[in-house]
Amino acid sequence: MAPLEFDPVLLTGHDHIDAQHRELFSRVSQLLDASRERRSREEVVRMLEFLGVYVVHHFAAEETLMETSGYDRIESHRLEHRSFVRELEVLRLELKSEGPTNRFVIRVGNRVTTWLREHIYRTDRMIGEWLRERPG
Repeated sequence: MAPLEFDPVLLTGHDHIDAQHRELFSRVSQLLDASRERRSREEVVRMLEFLGVYVVHHFAAEETLMETSGYDRIESHRLEHRSFVRELEVLRLELKSEGPTNRFVIRVGNRVTTWLREHIYRTDRMIGEWLRERPG
C-alpha cells in the first residue's frame, strides 16, 4: 500500500485549516504504519485515540470558522463531521477488541483515508471558497 500523503489539490486556501488537514494525513499515515508493522495493540490504540481527539479539535475549529463567517452550508457539513466521528468510534471499538488486524488496516486505509480525501475535496474546499468571497 502506498504511503498516505497530503495532496495539494486538497488545499482550501485557509492556512490554519490546511495545516490541520496536513496533520490529519500525517497522523492517519502513522496509524497505518504502526498497524502494518504490528506494533503493540496499546500503541496503536493510543494513536487512534489521539487521532480521534485531534479530529474533534479540528472539526470544532472548522465549525467555529463556519459559524463566524455565516457559512450557509454549516448544518450539512456538521452532519458529515458527526458521521466521521462515529466511524472512528467503530474503529476504536474494533481495535480494542481485536487488535490491529489486517481488517483494521484495510478499513483505516480505505474508509478513513477515502472519507478524508472526499470530505476535504468536496466539502472543506467550499469553506475556502466561501471565505475568499467574504470581505475582510
